[in-house]
Amino acid sequence: MEKDTEELLDLIRNKFQEIGPDLNYLNSDFDDFYLSFRSKGPFKKLRDEDTPVPSDWIVTPQSNPNKVILFFHGGGLNGGTSRGHEDICKNLAKHTGFTIFSIDYRISRETPFPVAVEDCLSSFFWLLEEGFSSHDILIAGISNGGNLALSTTLALKKRNIIPLGVVCMSPVVDMGFPVAYKHLKDVKDWIDYDYLSNFREMYLQGQDIKNPLISPIYGDLEDFPPLLLQTGGLELLLCDTMRFRDLAVEKDVQVEMEVWQGMFHGFQIFYSLLSPAKAALINIGNFATKLQVPDEKL
Repeated sequence: MEKDTEELLDLIRNKFQEIGPDLNYLNSDFDDFYLSFRSKGPFKKLRDEDTPVPSDWIVTPQSNPNKVILFFHGGGLNGGTSRGHEDICKNLAKHTGFTIFSIDYRISRETPFPVAVEDCLSSFFWLLEEGFSSHDILIAGISNGGNLALSTTLALKKRNIIPLGVVCMSPVVDMGFPVAYKHLKDVKDWIDYDYLSNFREMYLQGQDIKNPLISPIYGDLEDFPPLLLQTGGLELLLCDTMRFRDLAVEKDVQVEMEVWQGMFHGFQIFYSLLSPAKAALINIGNFATKLQVPDEKL
């Protein structure tokens, strides 16, 4: 592991040691922490309250107003909002040429599963009502947002609605975390099994782990849209993501998986510090470009 990466991991771990009971404080504190690493570059953000849940429109000079990424932030129950993921959304807009629609889905002890999935679905349907077609919408998420990207797509597929594609960065695919527990001593991630199990307990509150909208690895992947999975080589969840990739391949899903050696859970957030984070977002842009059909052929 490079020295800069190790120092950043230590910084993130120390930040998580400050976790306390005040969820609102934690959200604000982690937003400021993530944004302290913001990168340079022009963008505009508009907060939209006339939506199923409060959401942000984020555009750069490269953004096409007719193509949108429905983005689900990460952070579990104690460190994630759209605001804290502003920089990664800006860079997604820059490299994909899409407009970003980043939502603040509800997730807390008071709003456990399935509230977040319902908010994500409502936001997708709202975009359809606003005039976007399903083939104009790329669904993307990081960490727990990657879980929601997969869950939302599975729910849409049951309604015979298929988005343009799906991008998952460090996704949670199996809330049982079976491989994470077995390989706990073999990785150097900043998340640990206790964090994952606490998140599971608060999010599920006794519901069935094998529900596909909770653990997408148990979902029907037949006719799933094109999928890009990105994970770090140091990730506790790496092997679970590889299991999901293998199942997708068995169902003939057009799936790409990238394992970034020396990188950790959610590394793409640190675009300004880590060259692999920048390269990973460039690859997402390439993935999005390959999926697009010229407007005159629609």
